[in-house]
Amino acid sequence: MSEIRILGVLVREPGKASLRVQEIFTKYGCSIKTRLGLNELEQENCGECGLILLELMGDVHECIRLENELLQVDGIRVQKMVF
Repeated sequence: MSEIRILGVLVREPGKASLRVQEIFTKYGCSIKTRLGLNELEQENCGECGLILLELMGDVHECIRLENELLQVDGIRVQKMVF
């Protein structure tokens, strides 16, 4: 892949979305070069939402499939950066 693809995954409802998100990450594990999780640390919101950044690699079509599957999960938002 000659481009750099970054996906931001905002998990707003962890109880509802976490299991499905993890299943998708496992399914496309060979396309994920870097995974960074940032958690909400405010006392009131601790554990209620988190941001996961993914640096993708490999086949572009596989990366697009990963993104499309994430977009179908309720309780998360997905944003993409391509350089």
